[in-house]
Order: sequence, then structure tokens, then C-alpha cells
Amino acid sequence: MLAPETPTAPVAARLRGVASSPVREILALTERAGVLSFAGGLPAPELFDVAGLREAFAAVLADGAAGRSLQYSTTEGDPELRRRIADRLTARGVPTDPDGLLVTSGSQQALTLIAAVLLEPGDRILVESPSYLAALQAFQLAGAVPMPVPCDEDGLDPDALDALVAEHRPKLLYTVPTFHNPTGRTLPEDRRVALADAIARHRLWTVEDDPYGELRYAGDPVAPLAARPDAAPYVLALSTLSKVAAPGLRIGWVRAPESLRKPLTIAKQAADLHSSTIDQAATARWLAHADLDAHLENLRSVYRERRDAMLAGLPDALPEGSVFNRPDGGMFLWVRLPEGQDATALLPRALDEQVAFVPGAPFYARDPDPRTLRLSFTTHAPETIVDGLRRIAAALR
Repeated sequence: MLAPETPTAPVAARLRGVASSPVREILALTERAGVLSFAGGLPAPELFDVAGLREAFAAVLADGAAGRSLQYSTTEGDPELRRRIADRLTARGVPTDPDGLLVTSGSQQALTLIAAVLLEPGDRILVESPSYLAALQAFQLAGAVPMPVPCDEDGLDPDALDALVAEHRPKLLYTVPTFHNPTGRTLPEDRRVALADAIARHRLWTVEDDPYGELRYAGDPVAPLAARPDAAPYVLALSTLSKVAAPGLRIGWVRAPESLRKPLTIAKQAADLHSSTIDQAATARWLAHADLDAHLENLRSVYRERRDAMLAGLPDALPEGSVFNRPDGGMFLWVRLPEGQDATALLPRALDEQVAFVPGAPFYARDPDPRTLRLSFTTHAPETIVDGLRRIAAALR
């Protein structure tokens, strides 16, 4: 008897141009015993408020509360959670009404919903060069064509927008202006003023992704685009608790202009009805009872020390002619190797030395720089970072 043929799945055309995330593939490789990984943008698990979150889940599962916490809920999100997020955003200079928030299953879902609502196949969008890889995936899945905006060590060049808007008529701009992923850079105040002016002049819908904004280790805070009156009507502001509470909660949100709130809610209904009721209820409880400011200060203190350990060790670990930045916050450093080097080709050698990083090339929508790579410093103690940099030095020799 002949074995049945394996059927070929009729995969939709829109998926064909979307590559698997190399970051996820590298993370799978790093699960091997002994591999020291600087690849993932992961918060340090030993800094999770396990006791506080355990209490919060116990409280929302107690008699009298469990019926609501385990039931279907509203698409927009838990009202108490939205109120607490709105209060936090308002305190940070972004005036927010709870009704202006849609809770999502991580900010990644917010990107997918925005793409579903705003983008048609063939639409052009503007992105930083390089840009957040998972955002590129979400936009490409919707059939959009990312067009890079010129960037330097300070980030996006607002002066380039006029010509790009005239040439491409983009549907939206996507930016991570504060502690950028993958580069760690932060757009300075003068450029934010110019960018907000360009957004208003061109009425350019803008997605401002801010997952790292509260992880600042040096310098003064810079107001987000969503806080600037001229740009605010066109800005969809995304963030998440994944980096400051725990990614397993999958709590993100989008603060949307009024005209987009209903379309985004309908898209969310079609996607999953609503995000996890119990996770939202427990998160609202945690925010009500935890000292979030003290928790954040502890994160900043630990991550600052780890960032500094990596910065101190990189000059000896990298070949002569390499350059790297000194981010004021976030989770990442960005490295450019000397002319002629290829970070992707070097990765297997690094894995042979039991250390991992992420090559920078996949983060570019076009014209990738093969010499670049991303290093994350948040998940390892300083002494482990020193050991990891020794392994990188051995791989790059």
C-alpha cells in the first residue's frame, strides 16, 4: 500500500514575502546548554515581581472575583486596567483618556491591527533604517512596502521626509524614537520638533512605538511625539508592560486618535474578541498595589550596571576599527564592525564559542549593512557579560 502524499498547503500569497524572524531562529539555537546569549531583547527574569504578581492572580481568582476574571470581557479592555494605564501615560506627559486606549495582546498585536486597518497591498510606508524587525514583518504581511528613511547616530532625519512623502505618498510612518530597537539610539529634542512639524504638515499617520521609554539610565526624558499638540492628532502611540512587568502577561496597548478607535476595535474583535481577561484583571490589581516607581528604579539600577559592563568590555572584544554607541536607556547596543566584515558570516563562529548575537542585516528594509550587529545586555550579570565578551573576542579574531 502506497503511503499517502503529503498535501501542499494553499498558503496565501501575502505570506510569501514575509521571512521568518532570524531573531527567533537564533534564540532557538541559544537554548543549547552553555550558550551565552546577547541575542534576545529579554527582560531579566530574576527581576520579575513574582510575589506581587502571584498575589494579584490569587486575588482575582478568589471567591467573588473569579467569575468575572474567567469570563468573556469587552474588546476595548478591562476598564480598571485602561484607567491605570491612562493615569500612567498622563503622568508621563501624554494626556490620555481611558476611552482612547485599546488593550492588545502585547504591542505586537497593536502593530498587526494597525496594519489591518490602515494598509492595503502595495501601500508604501516609511520606516527607520534599520527598523524593528517584527514591525517590518507585520507591515509586509499586510502587503505594504517599507521605504527606509535616512538615519544617523541620532536617529531619523526629519529633513528627508518632505522628499520621501512627495515621492512615495506613504500611508504611515513607523518610528521607535526612544531607545530604538535595534540600535538603542534616541531621537533628540530638536529632531522631534522638526518631525512633529513634518507629521502635522503632511497629515502623516505615525505609529510611535515606545516599549522602552521608562528604562532610562542617563540623561533627561524627552517628550514623545504623542505629547506634541501639532503631531498628536496623527499619532498612534503603542507601548507594553512586557519590558517593565513581564512579557508573559502579553499586555500592550494602542492610544489612538478618535477616528481610528472604532476601526481598531472592530479589527481586534475579528482577531481574538479580547485579550485575556484574567491577565488584564491581575495586571490591573498589580498596578494598584505594587510600587511601580520603586520597581522601575530597581530595573534601571541593575540594567545600568549591565549596560556599563558591556560598554567597558567592548573595546577589547571588538576588532580594531569597530564602532558602537552608548545608549541612554533601553536594552540594546549597536555595533558596526570594520570594512569587509560580515556579522551574519561570523555568527556560526560565535556559536562555536558558545555565545550569540543578532546580525544587523535583517533589520533593514533595504540596503542592509552586513557589518552591523545588535547586542542585548539586560539578561546577564556583569561578570557573565565579561565572559561573553571574551567569547565574542575569540570568535572575531
